Amino acid sequence: MEEKERYRHLNKYLKDKFGERTLKICVDGGFTCPNRDGLKGTGGCIFCSEKGSGEHIKSSQNISTQVRNYFESYKATRANRFIVYFQNFTNTYDTISHLKEKYDAALIDERIVGLAIATRPDCISEPVVQLLKSYADKYYVCVELGLQTSNNKTGELIHRGYSSEDFSNAVLLLNKYGIDVVAHMIVGLPGETKDDVQNTVQFLNQHSIQGLKIHSCYVVEHTKLADMYRSNEYVPITLDDYLDYVSYIITHISPDVVIHRVSGDAPKDLLIAPTWNLHKKWVINGLDKKLKEENLWQGLYFM
Repeated sequence: MEEKERYRHLNKYLKDKFGERTLKICVDGGFTCPNRDGLKGTGGCIFCSEKGSGEHIKSSQNISTQVRNYFESYKATRANRFIVYFQNFTNTYDTISHLKEKYDAALIDERIVGLAIATRPDCISEPVVQLLKSYADKYYVCVELGLQTSNNKTGELIHRGYSSEDFSNAVLLLNKYGIDVVAHMIVGLPGETKDDVQNTVQFLNQHSIQGLKIHSCYVVEHTKLADMYRSNEYVPITLDDYLDYVSYIITHISPDVVIHRVSGDAPKDLLIAPTWNLHKKWVINGLDKKLKEENLWQGLYFM
């Protein structure tokens, strides 16, 4: 007998939506961030690496070349449908004309069926959302918003540069135009407790979001968090505690939300701690085991 799905997996959601396996093409659009260029601050969030995630992407190549090279690689043989994912830094932080040029430069193959944009809530405006909506007739469009935590005090500590109210406003605007929202939540941020995790889940449930990415807070080189770790100001979360928190999130989040990730991919050459973060299967298998043994499933305690 096949084991039932304990939470809504992204792979199954995409397969149901497009009729077959659908994969992401990660792209570096050459963006920066208002938390780095001086508008909101410099240095970025305390955990953010110098490349703003997406260290695996060859960012020296232009956007169209990145997409073409993907289709020329073995990766393109694993599926027939693909979603272009603008991953590094803040992918709505530019003029509307430049944004359109960059998005268009990626949408160059008939096998591409979607456009996913990672950004900050304070870089969502009506003109930006209208531009994204203009792609919706031909492509599935979604926006990933980094909330991380609903606690604004933690937000200040991690140098986030925007408020949870900014997140709410961005979600409402995206909802207005019918664009899917994927929220990012980080577990194990400095000073956060179980109450903060519970409050963030409750906060997310008050919004119309369609997806959720759950990450652990990990320490990489050349960040403020690395300095805090080395001076014993920050102690990373353990794997057991992380699995407990993720189980709580899944059982309390709306059953309608698609779980895009339960673990972030730390760059191996930059990771300082925790070392368990390098073992993604430990997280996925550990979570599956816990949910099965304790007979838990997504939305079990959703109210």
